[in-house]
Amino acid sequence: MPPTRELAELARLHRVDTHYTTDLGRRVDTSPDTLRAVLAALGVDAATDGAVRAALAERRHTLAERLLPPSVVLRSGRPRADLTAPPGTELWVESEDGGAHRLASLGKEAAELPVGRHTLHAALGGRTEAVPLLIAPTRLAGPAVRGWGFLAQLYSLLSQRSWGMGDLADLAALGRWAGGLGADFIQLNPLHAYVPGPLPDPSPYRPSSRRFPDPMNLRIEAVPEYAALSPADREAAERLAAGAARLRESVLGGGLIDRAAVRDLKFRALELLYRVPLGPARQAAFQRYADEEGPGLTDFATWCALAEVHGTRWRSWPPGLRDPDGPAVASARVELAARIEFHRRVAWLVDEQLAEAQLAATGSGMAIGLMHDLAVGVDPEGADAWSLRRYLAEGMTVGCPADDFNPHGQDWGLPPWRPDTLAEAGYAPFAQVLRGTLRRSGALRLDHIMGLFRLWWVPAGARAAEGAYVRYDHEAMLGVLALEAHRAGSMVIGEDLGTVEQGVREELTDRGILGTSVLRFEYLGGSEHRSGPLPPEQWRGDCLATLTTHDLPSTAAWLDGAHVRLHDRLGLLNEPVEQAEEAAAAERTGWLGELARAGALGPEDAGAGAVPSREAMGLHRFLALTPAKLLGVWLPDTVGDRRPQNLPGTADEYPNWRLPIADPAGRPLTLEELADRPGPRAVAELYRELPATGGPREV
Repeated sequence: MPPTRELAELARLHRVDTHYTTDLGRRVDTSPDTLRAVLAALGVDAATDGAVRAALAERRHTLAERLLPPSVVLRSGRPRADLTAPPGTELWVESEDGGAHRLASLGKEAAELPVGRHTLHAALGGRTEAVPLLIAPTRLAGPAVRGWGFLAQLYSLLSQRSWGMGDLADLAALGRWAGGLGADFIQLNPLHAYVPGPLPDPSPYRPSSRRFPDPMNLRIEAVPEYAALSPADREAAERLAAGAARLRESVLGGGLIDRAAVRDLKFRALELLYRVPLGPARQAAFQRYADEEGPGLTDFATWCALAEVHGTRWRSWPPGLRDPDGPAVASARVELAARIEFHRRVAWLVDEQLAEAQLAATGSGMAIGLMHDLAVGVDPEGADAWSLRRYLAEGMTVGCPADDFNPHGQDWGLPPWRPDTLAEAGYAPFAQVLRGTLRRSGALRLDHIMGLFRLWWVPAGARAAEGAYVRYDHEAMLGVLALEAHRAGSMVIGEDLGTVEQGVREELTDRGILGTSVLRFEYLGGSEHRSGPLPPEQWRGDCLATLTTHDLPSTAAWLDGAHVRLHDRLGLLNEPVEQAEEAAAAERTGWLGELARAGALGPEDAGAGAVPSREAMGLHRFLALTPAKLLGVWLPDTVGDRRPQNLPGTADEYPNWRLPIADPAGRPLTLEELADRPGPRAVAELYRELPATGGPREV
């Protein structure tokens, strides 16, 4: 049944779509039950027809009486025609530097204000309003020259000194090595803070906090206070390091990465380091960091301290502690002051080592350095979901509708931003999350950047396909992103794979935000009318182009069909294995034919038995022929690793996010061994002299 006219109008006024179009061009209507559930999550009673009529009247009245929207975000030099104030309204701006500016309208004058975060005032007939006014840069700066880099999952890169998983000192070493090969960046998995304790889902895309990185990434011995440990504490630290060595050897011997065990050892070591008093210079550095991070740091540390007492599922805490602004939490902050200070200091130590890793990367000659990854959401029981709860939709999770890649849709189990409360806050919570991830980066990748335009909300208990799209003010969301990236001196890459609305990619390009192109998704005719591989000259230039990702088969596995056999072994195929193998072979044959046509394949006898293979090197040459401004190399591909880091649709069936990088036989490699392999150097040599705009090159 379609929704009533009143329910559809109420949904529209709250930015909830009543239908969507699939990637194959089919219209799908949103059910009335879903619309009512989504509206309820936005604080709107739509349970009955009478409630819908009352809510609709209230919403119309609110919109008619308001002088200004909850916040205003403009691009410098680009007025927004949809932003107006009632005739006769007096307007003025208090700029962030304390200046005052009178405005005749919200048109050209407002858009010509300095880039920054200001306050817009309005007065009419005795009524006054004041809202945030953000002026974003017109366009972000992209890469100065065409470049390439490695895509790496930090946890999987263990050196001979790692404590059971790759760490920030390993990242600094990786940056120096990759920079020496001519790489311009290292794209990382999200380094966000995890929920402490056993991790049934160790995905870096389900963090406790997106604003603060995880202490598991620390190299304990590189903390300056380590050298000042007392003799007894130094002995205790060395015992912990011996335990960490056993963890490391277990992983390198074929075991899985155990984050909970790593965290336990590192936090016991951090307790020892916390006993060392900070010297004046170190104390001043910590204080500068704490001042810059402000109340958000204390909120994060408070959640960590409360989780130590009451467990990590905050919805099960005593009721008074579930409200971060309530009196019970205020009392707890006093009682747990020492533990809160401990977690504040640990966050600072991670920030310091991140800064050192970025400096190591850029100091080696990288044009960009670290490219951090911002997950699309957070664990509903984590620190951000607790401290930002009024800005997240209760009873909703983020996902995507059914498409060609996921026929049943996806539910990622992450709470979405509420567009209404976010706008009322001037998008400050979103800006703070961005600021934390941009802090030590040369570039930022946003997972599922289409979520700044709309997100697929799935009501609790519903199937992934039974959701609805909720729209955000993308002008505002992109403006906040651009403002924060501009201030951080960082470029932005959006992961825009899957179902993408018409106009989204054009909008991103206009703002200087690069997209993402993956070879296996680049076809003539797109998803609807696929007719063969997309020739290199027809690829878009404003993108980061790669052969594969952490969610897809490695190049070696794709080339010989091992990914189909893996899916068959785990019972993941929706068709007979013979049919799946035939389809995979046809896909592979089509691409190899395109490589031959483009002149990207080397001689038949070149590199027989080499890793990467002749065909894999041909695929890299093909990418170099495209006009893509950035080219990404999946680091495991360079040593022939055949295993995916993540296999979507699995949980216990496959060790997602727990595998160290390995050779073709599955033998784990240390970072030192990887750096000595010929494969990375061969790929680096291929990319070292990239044509400025793509095009023919010597093979």
